[in-house]
Amino acid sequence: MTRRMVLVVAAALYDKQGRVLLAQRPEGKSMAGLWEFPGGKVEAGETPEQALVRELEEELAIRVDQTSLKPITFASFGYPDFHLLMPLFGCECWEGDLHPREGQSFAWVRPLDLHTYPAPAADIPLFDVLSGKKSDLE
Repeated sequence: MTRRMVLVVAAALYDKQGRVLLAQRPEGKSMAGLWEFPGGKVEAGETPEQALVRELEEELAIRVDQTSLKPITFASFGYPDFHLLMPLFGCECWEGDLHPREGQSFAWVRPLDLHTYPAPAADIPLFDVLSGKKSDLE
């Protein structure tokens, strides 16, 4: 069975204390109530970095320079209806104050505490990397 490929991009935004921003998916969206990194779909003609800059402005009202986005890891996950490919970028600097533009809640979370937040299955390997959990390959 061939499933469509969906390319999304996500950001691990770090504050001065080294905590990571998680956003809770709002009611009415698929997987509502789960916690994830901010980001979204890569549109046709966009690079992942361009898409992430756009998504962070749309979702959080912050401005990020592409040069401040540093690749960390990626997730490749098969959901029943599609296959998700999600690069994760780290970012420590942006302009503006965070404002939830899509009704989402936020939490600043220590990397070691990421796994205490229920998340979509595709995000769990990303939580593993940021929290320093060893993979099965090591």
